[in-house]
Amino acid sequence: MRKRIMLLLAALVVVSFASVAVCAIEKSKSEKKNPKEDLYSQVELFSDAIGVIRDDYVDDVDSKKLIYGALKGMLGSLDDYSQFMEPDEYNEIKVETKGEFGGVGIEISGRKGILSPSSRLAGTPAEAAGLEPQDKILKIDGEITKDMSLGDSVKKMRGKPGTTVVLTIWREKEEKIFDVSIKRAIIKIKSIKNAVILESGIGYIKIAEFQQNTPAELENALKRLEKYKMDALVLDLRNNPGGLLDVAVDVAEKFLPKDTVIVSIKSKDPAKDVVFKSRIKNGRTGFPMVVLVNEGSASASEIVAGAIQDNKRGLVVGQKTYGKASVQTVMGLKDGSALRLTTASYLTPDGNIIRDHGIIPDIVVEKESGKPAAEEDLFEKLEKKEKIDKELKKDKAPAETEEKVERDSQLDRAVDILKALKIYKEEKR
Repeated sequence: MRKRIMLLLAALVVVSFASVAVCAIEKSKSEKKNPKEDLYSQVELFSDAIGVIRDDYVDDVDSKKLIYGALKGMLGSLDDYSQFMEPDEYNEIKVETKGEFGGVGIEISGRKGILSPSSRLAGTPAEAAGLEPQDKILKIDGEITKDMSLGDSVKKMRGKPGTTVVLTIWREKEEKIFDVSIKRAIIKIKSIKNAVILESGIGYIKIAEFQQNTPAELENALKRLEKYKMDALVLDLRNNPGGLLDVAVDVAEKFLPKDTVIVSIKSKDPAKDVVFKSRIKNGRTGFPMVVLVNEGSASASEIVAGAIQDNKRGLVVGQKTYGKASVQTVMGLKDGSALRLTTASYLTPDGNIIRDHGIIPDIVVEKESGKPAAEEDLFEKLEKKEKIDKELKKDKAPAETEEKVERDSQLDRAVDILKALKIYKEEKR
């Protein structure tokens, strides 16, 4: 009898485990179905909202305007760099890639609803006006930029050469709000800005942006400096907004041994992951080098700096870079509009993600700055200032502009480092 009871209990336990297993499998199946079902329900919600707007909104609504607005919000919710581009914005991007356009010469980023020049191009009106990458743009021609899309901000700053755009700026280090009047010009992007011997065989090359012709220009600059007995190099990538991935690889491999990892791409689909290695046999590896970076160094600049740093080819000096090394793929749509979508992230040779982290210099040379303001308080500061100005009935004085002076302290530190490395190298011989 007791044996039969034990067998019955054992059977019940087996059935219980089987029931739990079945429930777990059913739950797993339902969880697998959920993402699609959730998407369908949200699309249905979107469709319902459009129906309500078209039926009940006080004015007639243009369908394209409605859909474009939804697409802008959808892409803008993903990250700081994905965006929906209307046909005219898409055409502007095509024009920009040719290396010539009418504007002020800054690249704009938007974080937490605040627009900021992520970097500025050398020799442009923005540089002459003294705009800095850490500045916050509160107004463009009197229009508040809070939650303004990147596309709209670019459109407002682009324009016919000779016309003027007024930017209202918050500068943290000076803790003040001021206007800057900038005259638009034809922006011609010159890749190599400077290539000179500074002193004692120490060469200096400043790359303003990574364009298709940058590797050839860099090669010519290096050969020219080598004729003057260059035996050390400062590669200045400060305020370089980046450019093309293949160009960054071509630049980095000029200073690395063959088959050295330069950068890798990590995407959602592992089958699309790619590792880029140096391909040339005679990379220049025989002299010490320093790469100068700052918060305006982005994208391709960060790829080159990361490759030099992780492969112990040279030292990175300056300030933490912007942290924008991600792959944006532009996909045209049938009506002439396009999606610019972040499709992958760049990783340094050591596997570090650059996006939102930046490159940390081996030797940090900070600049003096004021107490940072909370970004959500900036527009309150602007409103308060405008009220005070109105009450005092003061006309707003024209903003002072000054020519941007490169941070010589950073360059001087780079030269000192190279001098020390050269002395060490000679003593080692």
